[in-house]
Amino acid sequence: MDVAVDTLNRAFAYSTPLLWAGLGAVYSERAGVVNLGVEGTMILGSLTAFAVAHRTGSLFLAVTAAALTGALVALVHAFISVTLRANQYVAGLAMTSFGLGLSGMLGRAYEGIALARPMQGITVPVLSSLPLVGPSLFRGQAILTHLGLLVAVALWVLLYKTRWGIAVRSVGESPATADAAGIRVARIRYASVIAGGALASIGGAYLSVAYRPSWTEGMTAGMGWIAVAIAIFASWNPLKAVGASLFFGALYYLSFRLQAYVAPELLKLLPYLAVILVLAFSARGRRRLFLGAPEALGEPYYRGAR
Repeated sequence: MDVAVDTLNRAFAYSTPLLWAGLGAVYSERAGVVNLGVEGTMILGSLTAFAVAHRTGSLFLAVTAAALTGALVALVHAFISVTLRANQYVAGLAMTSFGLGLSGMLGRAYEGIALARPMQGITVPVLSSLPLVGPSLFRGQAILTHLGLLVAVALWVLLYKTRWGIAVRSVGESPATADAAGIRVARIRYASVIAGGALASIGGAYLSVAYRPSWTEGMTAGMGWIAVAIAIFASWNPLKAVGASLFFGALYYLSFRLQAYVAPELLKLLPYLAVILVLAFSARGRRRLFLGAPEALGEPYYRGAR
C-alpha cells in the first residue's frame, strides 16, 4: 500500500505540468490549430515564473506572468498560423526553437539559484483521509495540481456543454460550415491558441516554482512533446487528458524507482518511447480518424475556397 501511495503521489506531482500543457494543446487543436510550440512555451513560462518569484517573492504574480508570457508566444503562433496561413507544424517547431534559445540566453543570470519561497504542498481536510487517493492527491501536493484537475473539468464543460465550445469544435471540424453559420473562424482560433499557450506556460511555471524550485536551462526536458502526445492519447478530450497525464507521470517515476532492477538508460526511454508510439499511431488516415482528431486539424482556412 505504501508503494502504491508513493507511486501515485509522485505520478500526480510529475503529471501536473504535463496536464496543464496537455490541456493547452487540446484546447488549441480542438479549434483546428496544431501547436508544436508547446515545449518552447513551457520553458519560457518556467523562466518567467522563476524570475518574477525570485525578484518579487509573489507566487501569484509569478504564475500570472508566466500565463501572460505563454499567451504572448501563442499570439505570435496564431498570427503566423491563422492570419498568414503558414504551415502550422513548421511554425510550431520554430516557436519551440525560439523559446529554448531565448530562455537559455536570458536564464543565465538565474542558473544555480534556489527559490527562497517555493510553492508549498497543501493538505485538504477530510479528503486527505480517503484511502489511497487521500494521501496521494490531497496531502502535500501543490495547489496547481488541484487547480489543474479543476481546469480539466471546466474545459470539458466549456467544450461540450456551452455554445462557445460548440463553436470551437465546429471550427476544428469544418471551418467553412462554421463560417457559413456566422461563426468568426479567425477569432475562435486566435482565442483558443492564446488560451492554450497560457495553460501550457502555467505548466512550465509549476516546474520552476513548485516541483523543482530553481531554474536550469532546458528544464522542461521534452515535456512539451509529451503534452502533444497526451492530446492525441486523450482523443482531444480534457477529462481523458487527466488519465493520460497520470500514465506518463507514472512512467517517469517508475523510470527512477526501478533502476535497481532494469537498466536505467532503458527506463528513461519509456516516457519518450510511449510518445513516439502514440505519434506514429496518430498518422493521417483511418487511424487519425479513429482517434477522434478534429477533421480540419492543421489545415489553414481560406474563406470562400472549395
